Amino acid sequence: MRGSRKRRTPCILLAGALALAGNACADDAPSSAPLFVPQWLGAQYTFVDQHQGRVHSPYSGPLSLRPQGDTRRSDTFGAYFGVALPWHLAFYFDVEMFRGGGVSGATGLGGLTNGDVIRAGVAGLSNHAYVARRYLQWSLPLGGESEPVERSQDHLPSTQTTQRLVAKLGKMAVNDDFDTNRYANGTRTQFMNWDLFNATPWDFAADTRGYTEGLMLAWVNPAWTLRYGVYRMPYQANGPRLESDLSHARGEQLQLSLHPQPGGWVLRLLAFRNIARMGSYSEAIAQAIATGEVPDVQATDAPGRHKFGFVANGELPLADGGETGLFMRAGWNDGHTESFVFTEVDRTVNGGFQLSGVHWGRGDDHIGIGFALNALSPLHREYLEMGGSGFVLGDGALNYVHEEITELYYSYVPFAHLTLSPDFQWIRNPGYNRDRGPAAFAGVRAHVEF
Repeated sequence: MRGSRKRRTPCILLAGALALAGNACADDAPSSAPLFVPQWLGAQYTFVDQHQGRVHSPYSGPLSLRPQGDTRRSDTFGAYFGVALPWHLAFYFDVEMFRGGGVSGATGLGGLTNGDVIRAGVAGLSNHAYVARRYLQWSLPLGGESEPVERSQDHLPSTQTTQRLVAKLGKMAVNDDFDTNRYANGTRTQFMNWDLFNATPWDFAADTRGYTEGLMLAWVNPAWTLRYGVYRMPYQANGPRLESDLSHARGEQLQLSLHPQPGGWVLRLLAFRNIARMGSYSEAIAQAIATGEVPDVQATDAPGRHKFGFVANGELPLADGGETGLFMRAGWNDGHTESFVFTEVDRTVNGGFQLSGVHWGRGDDHIGIGFALNALSPLHREYLEMGGSGFVLGDGALNYVHEEITELYYSYVPFAHLTLSPDFQWIRNPGYNRDRGPAAFAGVRAHVEF
């Protein structure tokens, strides 16, 4: 979802023609949102200053952590809008801007350390504002109790029933709807490491900035929710260009969420399958053996390649109205084709704890601690051992071992709308390499949200 490709939004085009229908259709719109009137739903700014310490490094490759250490800053800006339409429809439009970068060029790790970093990748992306989301949402009430929806990003103020059908069509982020978690989902106020806000083996469809175009369908019930999504895949690994034909390339996911009691435990079971123009690790290895050259998985890119995998995601509130609780994720993908979108992790297990500051008289504050263990598929491992590179990994060689990550943050809210978060991460065997590291990362984050 890079460049805006400016289009007139349906709400503006329809406003004049349907203005007379406003009163007749008012009952179908979000209850507190006037029809056809664009509303500002929120804005945010996040600043991250992160320092990487020196790393033991007997050798380095093109994508290694910098041995001498590094310090980088990043800024993200966002403004979010919505329009209520008749017949249970709403239109959302978000604009964002990113500047700065990640330590060591946001490479050298499976679990990268700043979730707000948008990789430049092959695209050389600009610092200009871009359209992040642009989609139409339809929500059909099916019954059950009514519950309020507060004004927030991509949520118009309204009420909704506990049983409903939801459809979203347009430009969006896949992880807005799938693999969410109360305690490990928001990189701007919670954990910053990529392993701790999404399941890293889930190679979900996205362009370089993290957005794509597609369709999401949900059947929501009080005790369970079933979601399906189909989206456009990028043309090449970590690239900005999206495939145009879903019959030849697409990312699909199906998720069943179990939530028997309001405010209680939640278990999400996700399965995904990608079809795209991906490279094959086995072919790259075979070609390297035959030619005596370093393997290059992107040189084996071919249409119609598949990747599939699974994720289990759970949250367990313990106390303080759910503000204190546990989380876990476990993920796996087949690892035969190249890591294509998110990062280079084929298996992971992670979990952690959030503690509410109510215990020391600061109810808006939180402490979080999380742990992650990452692994590669045998083919992916062999490819890197032979000197191959992906889009975030490439030490030139590999003495393989699991990558181990620990993160600790404190979320301090001095007053409404501002969150300050010191953050510390300790990573053993960065990039799955026993010969490198450990690596320490210290940072501070400031987040303003209205």
